[in-house]
Amino acid sequence: MLTRLTASVVAGLALVATALAAPTTPAGKWLAESIDGGGVLDRLQTTLVIRDDGMVNGMGGCNNYAGSAHVDGATLKFLPLASTRMACSTAAMKQEAKFHAALEKVRGWRIDEAQRKLILLDDGGYELIRFSRME
Repeated sequence: MLTRLTASVVAGLALVATALAAPTTPAGKWLAESIDGGGVLDRLQTTLVIRDDGMVNGMGGCNNYAGSAHVDGATLKFLPLASTRMACSTAAMKQEAKFHAALEKVRGWRIDEAQRKLILLDDGGYELIRFSRME
């Protein structure tokens, strides 16, 4: 009986610790793995850097971009982003356009700490972009 009680207390404490350790911000450096339900071109580096102050920047796959985002709890909205305008291959430009279109629809976020992923969500809670954490 005491063993079951001890196991229950330990399990309860583990859940509390997990909840307390949940990320409170999407800040970090991230590499896109999927955009709007599709994969990404292997040779392109589509990245997103989110700072604690809300400033963002990265590489769309062809062009650098920068701007800011509003983070409030689990909500996230990217404000208009500025981007360089270099020409790249058609495939790179298509992926970059898809990435920026998805960023415009983002309204939320969550982090899967076990897999080190940032998932950006639309207003219905559906996944738009999945990133892996970069070191």
